[in-house]
Amino acid sequence: MALLRVDQAVAAIAGSQVLRRVSVDIAAGETLALIGRNGAGKTSLLRVIMGALPLVEGKIEFSGRDITSMPAHERVGLGIGYAPEERRLIGKFTVQENILLPAWAGRLGAAEIQERLELIYFVAPELKDLSPRFGGLLSGGQQKMVALGRALMAGKHMVLLDEPFQGLAPALAQAYAGMLRALRDARPDLAILVTESNPQLLQSMADRMIVLERGEVQPGAVETTTVQRL
Repeated sequence: MALLRVDQAVAAIAGSQVLRRVSVDIAAGETLALIGRNGAGKTSLLRVIMGALPLVEGKIEFSGRDITSMPAHERVGLGIGYAPEERRLIGKFTVQENILLPAWAGRLGAAEIQERLELIYFVAPELKDLSPRFGGLLSGGQQKMVALGRALMAGKHMVLLDEPFQGLAPALAQAYAGMLRALRDARPDLAILVTESNPQLLQSMADRMIVLERGEVQPGAVETTTVQRL
């Protein structure tokens, strides 16, 4: 049974269709890469899943529950974390405060917050040292790490990562890939949906790849990759 199922999704922005009957599913513990050029509809699909972009047609199910009409602010409570491409950190908040925002919004208990912080600092240990620094003083690569940490604070069951490698220098891209591998090892039950323009960056860690072009899943573009889970 799929953890998340998007069925025949149609969405539009300013009257122009950005998704054309897109169907995607992802199982618990699976890493699914959504590949496509800029403007292909990758970000629009993630926004649809999070409820930030309404569907014109179609259906979204999570854990067998129809969430198509669920308000965006309620979807965080389902255990879905989201790291947008533009990061959206609050510059006047510290790194730790930015990471804790979903916990405050979801009114998580102290024990659960501590458990998730331990996972975040295991996956991205640099964040622990950065925790007292203000978000507005971070480099672009550091902000990407904070966005991942914030997504993990909310994402008990699933995380959506939008173009996490975009704009990163090669060394930082490799470091980020290492964090994703550490996350898969630490949380083999966690579903990860990650978008990327360059499939080579995700070939070593994605269980499947789907190509999106002009708002449509390309026929025959789903391929199973051989992944070595360390």
